[in-house]
Amino acid sequence: MPELLMKEKLSLDSDAIVQSVIRLMKRDIFERYKQTGEITDEDWEFCEKIDWHPVDELPLRGEFIEDLKKAKNEPSIRLKSISDIFE
Repeated sequence: MPELLMKEKLSLDSDAIVQSVIRLMKRDIFERYKQTGEITDEDWEFCEKIDWHPVDELPLRGEFIEDLKKAKNEPSIRLKSISDIFE
């Protein structure tokens, strides 16, 4: 196999390995979070690096869904800029 193709294959394989490791780490952190409700400092550092939090995987609570449905039917206001929020 030509050297360029081997480098390409190695690169693809390493990307797949990285994604698999991340998926496994997320699963492990999520399971421990469900059991304890806590995240270690090391896990928190990992979560920050990949912009993920175990709570992202939890289903939405029924009361939150109801609040969203109510808000959907309420009238809204148009803002011209962000500064309008503080007026």
